[in-house]
Amino acid sequence: MQDNEPLMRALSKLIAVNSPDLVLFVGEALVGNNAVDQLTQFNQKLADLSPVPAERRLIDGILLSKFDTVDDKVGAALSMVYVSGAAVMFVGCGQSYTDLKKLNVKSIVNTLLK
Repeated sequence: MQDNEPLMRALSKLIAVNSPDLVLFVGEALVGNNAVDQLTQFNQKLADLSPVPAERRLIDGILLSKFDTVDDKVGAALSMVYVSGAAVMFVGCGQSYTDLKKLNVKSIVNTLLK
């Protein structure tokens, strides 16, 4: 939806008016490097469409859904962190709220070093 200008404008206004504690980018881990493009475009739209440029809000963190199906393809998550400077705060490993887990960095590093 990062290409949907009216939706992104409404989202930017919603963030500016409500001043949330966190702005999270929610993406699917399955899309690989396309997630990096989505994140970059999403963050750029938030910056460009901010009603008050001096007070613009970018994302604070990342939530990746379907992370349990990725196996050893975690490089996109690493790229997302590098590009945005925001941490992966949660990963989805199922279909309910209780399936949201904190990212286990040690496990990811071990997967990358295999």
